[in-house]
Amino acid sequence: MLENLRQDVVDAYENALAARENSYSPYSHFKVGAAVKFKGVDQVFYGCNVENASYGATICAERNAIWSGVAAVGKQDMEYLIVVADQDDPVPPCALCLQVISEFYDPKMPIYLGNLEGIRKMYLLEEILPVPFNNFVA
Repeated sequence: MLENLRQDVVDAYENALAARENSYSPYSHFKVGAAVKFKGVDQVFYGCNVENASYGATICAERNAIWSGVAAVGKQDMEYLIVVADQDDPVPPCALCLQVISEFYDPKMPIYLGNLEGIRKMYLLEEILPVPFNNFVA
């Protein structure tokens, strides 16, 4: 596990790991859990990937967690995101999820990547998505 993590991040990782167990992934067999914390909101929101035979209807754990948070507290800036999968080298959010994350844009937002053993890496959003597709209002 990365060192010097805040206790709330460690707790959110543990709950994302638990949410991962609820994954419905009969096609990929790739379970993912996620946690999102919004700035100024005490509650952390969790999600897991939910697949569908019509692959376009599948939702990733990250978007599932974000949508849960938006449904509960409305649009807020994200404080951090955690993604947990069973991979030695943890996986980052996919491009669709990164686009959704950019709607709650803070380029310095940490994205923690973990596996079953703990949080292994941390990236800033701007490192993973240096040129977001947003703010194109005419």
